[in-house]
Amino acid sequence: MPPAGRAVVITGASSGLGEACAHHLSRVGFHVFAGIRRPEDGKRLREVATGRLTPLVIDVTDEESVEAAVQEVTESVGKAGLWGLVNNAGIAVTAPLECVPSELMRRQLDTNVTGQLLVVQNFLPLIRAGGGRIVNITSGLGNIAIPYLGVYASAQFAKEALSDALRRELAPQRIPVTVVQPGAVLTPLWDKMSDAGNRVLLSVPESVQALYRDTFPRFMEANETSARNSGTTPDDVARIVFRALVAQRPRTRHSVGRDATGSRVLARLLPDRAIDRILGGIVTSAR
Repeated sequence: MPPAGRAVVITGASSGLGEACAHHLSRVGFHVFAGIRRPEDGKRLREVATGRLTPLVIDVTDEESVEAAVQEVTESVGKAGLWGLVNNAGIAVTAPLECVPSELMRRQLDTNVTGQLLVVQNFLPLIRAGGGRIVNITSGLGNIAIPYLGVYASAQFAKEALSDALRRELAPQRIPVTVVQPGAVLTPLWDKMSDAGNRVLLSVPESVQALYRDTFPRFMEANETSARNSGTTPDDVARIVFRALVAQRPRTRHSVGRDATGSRVLARLLPDRAIDRILGGIVTSAR
């Protein structure tokens, strides 16, 4: 399916995976509406982008913002509609579940799950008009929930379920829904995760901090090292998103990176207790 002349919306394009996808798709010929939260991010994107990239201010947790973004895209594409919607916007909360405040859990789910559904609901008429498709970017943590990433994994499991149900509901309308599951990829998200996780741990009573003071920082360091050494890049993810957008018959799911593929295999083949033993070292004190 040739990309030339086709319009695609990508949420969460200010940095990381979303930014890489926006630039790649615009280079190969799509007209990309790159979703950003701050106008200044749009100026930066334009400085290095082709003429086929249009910054689109959109906050996926704000209904008025989403509706305004849909109106802007509608005025631009007209009756041609939308070829693709790439749901990438998200945050990543990392902390022991005992320490996570309820408002942070709500923010995680509101951004990565409820906000994604809000975007889908509002853009679906344009997708129908354009005979288009949906690509939801999740994570390898949508397969296996790792200690200290339980909040983030909860959102990814939920987004996986949302994607499966959406694919089946939209099948009679011939609107494909594809999930892209990246493994560990080093992006600016990691610095945000580390800083936020440390703040969460410091916010709980000293007696609770003591339970995780050894294992949680060690996990965060190992997690970042894994991302640095994974060999998977944002451009790798962008190429898979492109494939999902141009395939005659899109696959239901792509894994990107050996760790993402491995987590899918482990989740399918091993019993829970075996996976528990594999992950047990994360929460065991080194002392």
